[in-house]
Amino acid sequence: MENKGEQKTGKITSGPAPGTLVSKTIDFVQEQLPLWRDDPSRPDEQSENILNLHLCKFLDVKARNEFPLIRFDHEEYQSPSRSVDISASPITEITLEASLYTIYDPIVVIECKRLPAPSPDREKEYVTGGIKYKKGGIQRFKLGLHGANHDMAAMIGYLQEGSASDWHDKINKWIVELSSGGIADVCVWSRSEMLEKLEEDSLMGIANCQSTHDRIGSTKSNKILIRHLWIKMYM
Repeated sequence: MENKGEQKTGKITSGPAPGTLVSKTIDFVQEQLPLWRDDPSRPDEQSENILNLHLCKFLDVKARNEFPLIRFDHEEYQSPSRSVDISASPITEITLEASLYTIYDPIVVIECKRLPAPSPDREKEYVTGGIKYKKGGIQRFKLGLHGANHDMAAMIGYLQEGSASDWHDKINKWIVELSSGGIADVCVWSRSEMLEKLEEDSLMGIANCQSTHDRIGSTKSNKILIRHLWIKMYM
């Protein structure tokens, strides 16, 4: 785990398989985050749902000229009662890894969370919602409630307080507690699911890392790789 005092500046370079359309789409989102935050016409909102909507609109407009293979949608249904915050879909039929994707099939889904969570009873919601509510960001991917048809996904963290390194440490602490049974959950967790090395661009106020998680249920694969894209909402 990176020391809190250590910080990198410059271009963020981590992430899997840079040659794939899925990872390039996530790269595009990562590049646009500070431009969206600093857009002078962006309304000053704090609500997670409104932030998600505004970010999705920004990404979709920018993609028309800068990433024209992909379009972005808000609230992509994963089941009749569940939706993921943002999805990216092709603008025409494409084949990826021998699978056909139409304009109706997202190639990647993105879950977004505020850090910190809006209330103390939801403190650990980036990771888990516990046994009853199943609202945890990573938890939903582990359960196959989100991203069941994908083996790579993304999560965006809106950092409204604290540093990226502090949140990296805190989230990994929660995962360790889950793996040891210190926190009750519907999922089985292991220390191997901790967030990997954090990379930061302190000038742009962004950070990223990745993690790999075991899954249950009817999913494309028994593991999912999550790329975590964090944006400091105050500069």
